[in-house]
Amino acid sequence: MTIQSFHPPKRTLMGPGPSDVYPRVTEALSRPTVGHLDPEFVRMMDEVKHLLQYAFRTENTLTLPVSAPGSAGMETCFANLVEPEDKVVVCINGVFGMRMKENVERCGGEVIIVQGEWGRAVDSAAVEETLKSHPDAAILAFVHAETSTGARSDAEKLCALAREHNCLTIVDAVTSLGGSQLEVDAWGIDAIYSGTQKCLSCVPGLSPVSFSQKAVDKIQNRKTRVQSWFLDLNLVMGYWGKGAKRAYHHTAPVNTLYALHESLVILQEEGIENSWARHQLHHNALVAGLEAIGMEMVVPIEERLAQLNLVTVPENIDEAAVRAQLLADYNLEIGAGLGDFAGKVWRIGLMGCAATKTNVLFCLGALQAVLGKAGATEAALTVYNS
Repeated sequence: MTIQSFHPPKRTLMGPGPSDVYPRVTEALSRPTVGHLDPEFVRMMDEVKHLLQYAFRTENTLTLPVSAPGSAGMETCFANLVEPEDKVVVCINGVFGMRMKENVERCGGEVIIVQGEWGRAVDSAAVEETLKSHPDAAILAFVHAETSTGARSDAEKLCALAREHNCLTIVDAVTSLGGSQLEVDAWGIDAIYSGTQKCLSCVPGLSPVSFSQKAVDKIQNRKTRVQSWFLDLNLVMGYWGKGAKRAYHHTAPVNTLYALHESLVILQEEGIENSWARHQLHHNALVAGLEAIGMEMVVPIEERLAQLNLVTVPENIDEAAVRAQLLADYNLEIGAGLGDFAGKVWRIGLMGCAATKTNVLFCLGALQAVLGKAGATEAALTVYNS
């Protein structure tokens, strides 16, 4: 068999991620590769750190992109902060809270679960009661933007509770960074991780992380070695540290970092608050259109993510067949449900450069055609014209 070059189809990506990528970002990938210790590359690394601090709204010195996808950012936080026998309170209200639990167990920590309802924010009252019942807990871990359900939890309140009970916080912001209000310093988040392929509209493959000074102190004063050599921040700090001289740790994904740099420049040009507002506007229009054709949103309005929309599929509709038809006839990707929601919902993403009026009207028009409904685009236009 002779294998030829791969040329992917041109899709409109409106699922849970990856999102569409900015053309400027794909152009950045094609720029000449330089060495990962080249002085010009080191200069760009410093700019990436500065731009990530802007995106996270933090002055944390230890802010960097892990050279692997968001799951590695998650593991970086847990592997560096959780030591054997540490008690960690983990809030589970979807798939990614479950992954947090798995990380704690693999680090040898003791998991204390706050079980929540799928499709709802983390219950802060339940968290407070759990922290009172476990005064020796060291860490509170929760998902800010649960990708499996489209629910947004009150990170500010949860972090305040953690501080009251002398706990560090680990926060999953994979789907919220760039799309929802996120204030690392103002809210007192100690460790946070995200991904490049969601609201940053960059290619998959990097995981931005940031650590407070309290978190750094814990990392530097561990009683045991970090179980992962590659993710050990005591070593990585030497490569992503200050100054022109860097200690070799690994060969960074040079061109992918060009892409992240460009996507963060685009975010800075738009303005982070403008990005949050843009995602909210297009969410409002999308929801109006979906409700006009009889679709119901799963998450209560005050707990919804703007960029990840969970829609109940009526029982008489084959949700997988609709998704397949959208892909085949319109080159439009929307997502299926995970876990408890498998086969019951669609996950419609409005992330990064996919969060546009054009995409909202295109998605609603395609759904109208496939479902034999009418009125969705008109309802969305009412929002845009108001």
